[in-house]
Amino acid sequence: MSPANLEEWFPWTKSPVICNGPMLGVATPKLATEVTKAGGIGFLPSAFDVTPSSEQLEKLVSDLTDSQTLLGSTSSGVINVGISFITGHESITQFSETVLPILEKLRPAALWLFAPDGLVKPHGTIIKAVKSLDPAPRVFVQVGNVTAAREAVRDGADVIVCQGIDAGGHQFRRGMGVVSFVPEVRDMLEGDEFGGREIGVLGAGGISDERGVAATMVLGADGVVMGTRFTVAEESSYPEFRKQIVLSTVDGGTSTFKSPFNDQVSNLSLWGPLYDGRAVVSTIHERFLKGATVQDLQKSLREDYSSEEATKLVRTWAGTGVGLVKEIKPAGEIVTEAREGAKELIRKLAGRF
Repeated sequence: MSPANLEEWFPWTKSPVICNGPMLGVATPKLATEVTKAGGIGFLPSAFDVTPSSEQLEKLVSDLTDSQTLLGSTSSGVINVGISFITGHESITQFSETVLPILEKLRPAALWLFAPDGLVKPHGTIIKAVKSLDPAPRVFVQVGNVTAAREAVRDGADVIVCQGIDAGGHQFRRGMGVVSFVPEVRDMLEGDEFGGREIGVLGAGGISDERGVAATMVLGADGVVMGTRFTVAEESSYPEFRKQIVLSTVDGGTSTFKSPFNDQVSNLSLWGPLYDGRAVVSTIHERFLKGATVQDLQKSLREDYSSEEATKLVRTWAGTGVGLVKEIKPAGEIVTEAREGAKELIRKLAGRF
């Protein structure tokens, strides 16, 4: 198994390659294109409803069109950003009917897939259909353990996003930390099982600055994905009150909570039983940890708080690296500082031996 050359696949990038997570409610065309302009791979926010009348698909078309305007045309006609789909929604069976025409017409450079339902496994069919396009976007599949990584490679993924349990937002319940995850996936890819294919590996989860980037590269990744760090990018659409929560939060081990509770308390039904989410702890979380039931807390959010107050108590998704996120900056600066800082750290470390 040969390591992928992401700079060959995405010729505008610089190593180590930095990507923003395709976060709903955070990523925007401006954010994604600024990441791309800085030498990373910018991703637009995920969609999940792919029915023919989907407003999300209409927004996707609009976001891709805006991205093309912001980046300018390429000789190949490819738009140098990625798009993403959460694949656990019941409409995913209509992907070829509704999404393929968008890919064929607008030509995004990358397609990111995550979170299929436990019983429905659509990725193999989706990837096969996507690979029939010319040019075909490179397919990223986000996973949380080695078993899922192996399945993604068999399905035809070009890039495996190894999301560790330190990540903010949604992830595998049965996951593992990046420190063991990335090396084990790299070992799997370098064995005889998948000989001859080039597969990229990205590390994700708890990576907030150049130190996390450098460490993840040493583990064997070709690049990294950062999520929490980009929630407070200037171009992020995260509400200002959530940005301030992220900036004021320290000690992600105690101040964030990975649990199905984060979906249950808000009646979020998109995510199946294989997944949970990590969010910043509020008084609602503290009450749950002290024994209050989900039903009690749902009632309390309705009756004891205004709608504005209740919104601030839940769904501020952030990873354990949140304590390292200390200022709002343009997305391009975040990419450049993380990449160049990581290179300098690796040089210094090499010089010590």
